[in-house]
Amino acid sequence: MSAALDETERAESIRMIRDSAAAVAPPGGDLKRVRSLRFQDPGFDPGLVRQMGEMGWIGLRVPEAQGGAGLGMGEMCALAEEMGAALVPEPLIPCALSAGLLAALGGAGPLAHLLAGEMVVLTAWQERADTLEVPGNPDAPRKFLPMAAGADMFLLPVREGGRIALYEQLAARADVTIERTQDGGNLGTLRPNPGDAKRLADDVGEALAQALDEAALVTGAYLLGGMERAFAMTLDYLRTRSQFGKIIGTFQALQHRAADLKMQIALTRASIEAAAATLDAGATGDARRAAVSRAKARAAEASMLVTRQCIQLHGGIGYTDDYDVGLYLRKAMVLANQYGSATLHRRRFMAVAPETEE
Repeated sequence: MSAALDETERAESIRMIRDSAAAVAPPGGDLKRVRSLRFQDPGFDPGLVRQMGEMGWIGLRVPEAQGGAGLGMGEMCALAEEMGAALVPEPLIPCALSAGLLAALGGAGPLAHLLAGEMVVLTAWQERADTLEVPGNPDAPRKFLPMAAGADMFLLPVREGGRIALYEQLAARADVTIERTQDGGNLGTLRPNPGDAKRLADDVGEALAQALDEAALVTGAYLLGGMERAFAMTLDYLRTRSQFGKIIGTFQALQHRAADLKMQIALTRASIEAAAATLDAGATGDARRAAVSRAKARAAEASMLVTRQCIQLHGGIGYTDDYDVGLYLRKAMVLANQYGSATLHRRRFMAVAPETEE
């Protein structure tokens, strides 16, 4: 099979993924639904999680032999981009992280139920802010668990000697504290109870590191979708709003600002797509980490810049909670630092690829 044909098939696969997203995230999004779920428990629709499972999205990266779709990062990032454009609150990325980890163990634990969307399974790996390291301290609280109010089970990495073992703990018997986030969702802090946890594997260190890298890149793609949609809404506003008897989009100063934002979005897209292609080509180790960090750093910074500027370009109405463009800034504020901030990823990029300039 020729390389050109491979590229054609990949492009068609990505197009089909984007088309399938319309069933959950229609063009332009369903922001009325998003608003109805804000500041409520669990903060998302469990029925929609099941639908995502039925459509194969949770297991998009899981091999077919283990019940997944066996697709690449290009497809996963395209899906996340569509979810970001619609501000879908369902925890697809955290569930996909857990699915990838369980698949690496040969389908251990609740993988089948997770892939079907019957369970929300979150990996409780983080012990402090802004890190991708997994200390695995047995008694340390695990923080920043996305949408933990709706979790059915937690995966708990625990350091034992020089390895990271993996345990599962039912959410119904877990000690979890829930905090609201700026976008109307929630984060959980889990205090582990090793005596009530079931051991799944002896060593998941490398599998977890890869799963976290993929989650970071997919989060960058979600941010890309959000900033692109916010920018499209802003362009529509600039083309219709009149001031001093003129459409404000004809003002040269505003045109220059819009051009700068479009450039930021284009650079972010190029970085996300290049990183996805690098991972799909089989990159490992430092090459994988450098590609992911370059893309996530750009997406995190650009998403905050673009969504803030979109608010300003709308004028006073953009600052009101009733106006939809503000929802995109709120989401960027929550997700920009998930799976590593721009600062962390810039630092990591320079550590693993110091000879390369971004």
